[in-house]
Amino acid sequence: MGRRLIVALPLLVFAVLAVLFLLRLESGRNAQDIPSALIGTRAPALALAPLEGVAQPALDDAAIRGRLTLVNVFASWCVPCRQEHPLILGLSKDPRLQVVGINYKDQPDKARAFLDELGNPYAAIGTDPKGRAAIDWGVYGIPESFLVSPEGIILYKRIGPFDDEAVRKELEPAIVKALGGGT
Repeated sequence: MGRRLIVALPLLVFAVLAVLFLLRLESGRNAQDIPSALIGTRAPALALAPLEGVAQPALDDAAIRGRLTLVNVFASWCVPCRQEHPLILGLSKDPRLQVVGINYKDQPDKARAFLDELGNPYAAIGTDPKGRAAIDWGVYGIPESFLVSPEGIILYKRIGPFDDEAVRKELEPAIVKALGGGT
């Protein structure tokens, strides 16, 4: 009896794990959706140096206080950042919110060239040359964006680049809800 149990136990464990994995795959959830522990909490403090050579001010707590703000973490070397940039430009024209940027582990001259080429959507830009602010914000990889309430609470997080569908189905409802237009 003990021998059969020893032989059957690994098979039973394998079967249980296979069922769990199958259920996870069939759940319909996006595997890229990583929950953020920061949602609903106060945004980490910002005291970042400005990007030299651009007109925008440094990114600090005062830059986002009192306004619905999209904080976008980007870099010139990031291909998905380049892909989402037209949408970020469009969002910067939305009067309901402001867009600010954290320039992540980038060279200032390359970041300026990126913004000169593609346009500068940011009301304020802070540089994060060592990635310390990104760690505080729970950044997994860039681009990432955070919707922050006027009171400084993180309402929404997007991991990866925005596309039209993500703006329409995720960000837009979060903006409407933040402005009191939905539950």
